[in-house]
Amino acid sequence: HVQLVESGGGSVQAGGSLRLSCVASGYIDGYRFEDRCMGWFRQAPGKAREGVAVVYTGAGSSYYADSVKGRFAIWQDNAKATEYLEINYLRPEDTAMYYCAADLLLMRPLEASEYQYWGQGTQVTVS
Repeated sequence: HVQLVESGGGSVQAGGSLRLSCVASGYIDGYRFEDRCMGWFRQAPGKAREGVAVVYTGAGSSYYADSVKGRFAIWQDNAKATEYLEINYLRPEDTAMYYCAADLLLMRPLEASEYQYWGQGTQVTVS
């Protein structure tokens, strides 16, 4: 049974930064944290869930949505089974619930429909 727990959200002023964390526990089809795809998604009220960043925990490679390149950074600490998302130069349009997601290797890792496992989310509000 996989569990994902996000933290680090909050209310910040535009131009500030936040670091979100996602702690993972459990195995996916026998695979540990070091062998999976971990993504961050966000969903603003009335909008679809949007993939913003993903990291392949085995290779350490990362990918970003074009809309956040240069401001968002994703990385993982395999020893802590934790995924991080740092958001810099926050804008009001970054306001959303941010979700952590996990699955095995995916063909379309920025697509929400690809993921089986989700956290409960952490709210980011930028004013």
